Formats: sequence, structure tokens, C-alpha cells
Amino acid sequence: MEKPRCVVVILTFNSASIIRETVSEAKKVSPHVFAVDSHSSDGTPAILEELGCTVVQRPFSNYSDQRNWAISQIETSFEWQLHLDADEVLDARAVADINALLSGTPGSDAYLIRRRDYFMGKMLRFSGLNPWHLRLFRSGAGRCESRLYDQHFISPATPGRIGGFMHDKNSARLSDWIASHNRWSDAEAKEKLGPRVAADNVLKPRLMGDARERTRFIKELYYKLPIGIRSLGYFVYRYVFRLGFLDGRTGFYFAFFQALWFRMLVDAKMYEQRNQQPSN
Repeated sequence: MEKPRCVVVILTFNSASIIRETVSEAKKVSPHVFAVDSHSSDGTPAILEELGCTVVQRPFSNYSDQRNWAISQIETSFEWQLHLDADEVLDARAVADINALLSGTPGSDAYLIRRRDYFMGKMLRFSGLNPWHLRLFRSGAGRCESRLYDQHFISPATPGRIGGFMHDKNSARLSDWIASHNRWSDAEAKEKLGPRVAADNVLKPRLMGDARERTRFIKELYYKLPIGIRSLGYFVYRYVFRLGFLDGRTGFYFAFFQALWFRMLVDAKMYEQRNQQPSN
């Protein structure tokens, strides 16, 4: 029996406010939606079932673990996989390009798609982070890298590109954004101070690689700069050179909190852990 062409895999947790829109657009790519929910309490599973999704419950340990577990559940049943977060909504161009790709003979086993970020309820046209992500790949040709933070999907294939965007419609209030980034700063500090992960399990930093690999290369250089100077330099880069100021006041707030708060918080936690003395 021939396998279905594609499945959309979505991770959810208390996503009731956005999941209808995400699934509605995802179903224009495939009627098969596999949702891994982490015991939501806001009615998300009921909405997913109402929309005809397959829903499984699994406690959340970390992003890589959850993604790779999901891959292991469906990779023998579908030819292709499209991975989305609960608040990532495909636009019409992305849907059309994915459908055209899957209806023909794909030239690669993996594809990148651009993500457009939102902050404080506003779309960021210039200030967004890591705009390219590998999210569509042939089963068996992709997995999520083994990192605690800033995880990307990796593939042995040279990725192609899909037009359009997935809109990361993060509706979190600023206080929630700060709370989540406080947790992620713990993960980033632990990542930078811990042992290196085997090269085969992470995205390689390469100046001449694809957009994700170049970003990872620049991030490696960032951590070679002195503490304090690097977060200030990152603010200038994001707000001035990446034209974040064109996103208005929201662009300023995003650059401030992303560079001068979050990145400085990571540095402070790394400093604290390096200099922590054992208690007597």
C-alpha cells in the first residue's frame, strides 16, 4: 500500500488561542495532522480532535526530545514530514509552494522555510531572529539537533528553499515572554558551559553554509567577544544594521529585551556558574 505523501507534525501546550488558525492552514498542505500535546489544560486537545487531528499526550522534557520522539512515531507511515510549532501559521505562498513541491518530483530531501516573528502582538518585518528553518523533509532524512536551546532540524541533504513564510504568531504577553526567556537563559548557559555535543548531532557552524549555518557561525564568534561588549554590539547590530528601528517602538523593545536583557542574562548566569563556590 502506498504511503500518504505528507504529515504535518505540531507540538502543543495550552495553545487554544491560536491552534485553529495553525491547523486550518496546515490542512491545506495535508489532511494528516499529528499533534503531540503536553497535557494542556485549556481545551487544546479537544480543539485538535474537533479539527480531525491525531492527538497523543506526552510530557515535555525538551524540544529536541519531543520532536525526535514524534519523528520516530510517524516516519514509517508517511513519505514527507512538515514540522510546525503551535503558533506557526503558514501563509498562502508557503502553502502553494509546498503543495507544488510535493505534487512533483522534489529536487532535495529537505527544505528551508522563512519564519516571520511577532513581538508584543506586532509582526516584525526587520527585527526577527533566525529567519530560515528546516521544517520540511523526507522521512528518514531529518531530525532535531541535540541541544538544550536554539534547536534546529538537521539533514544530510543539501536543503532547498520554499517561498512564503510561517508566521510565528507569538501572542505571549511581555511578562510571559520574559518568564520563558529566563528559563531559556538557563538552558543556553548550561549549553555553553557543558561538554560539546558530537558534531553529527548538531547544526554545523559554517560561514559559507546555508542561512542557519552562517547564523550559527556568527553566534560562535559572538561568544568569543568580551562579556558586556558582545550584548551591546548585538543590540546595535539588530536595531541599527538589521533595521530594527523600522519596526518602530516595538522594534526597539524587541532589540532591547533580546540583546541587552536576554543575552546579558545568559552572560550573567554563565559568570555565576563559573564562579560559584561550593558551600561549606
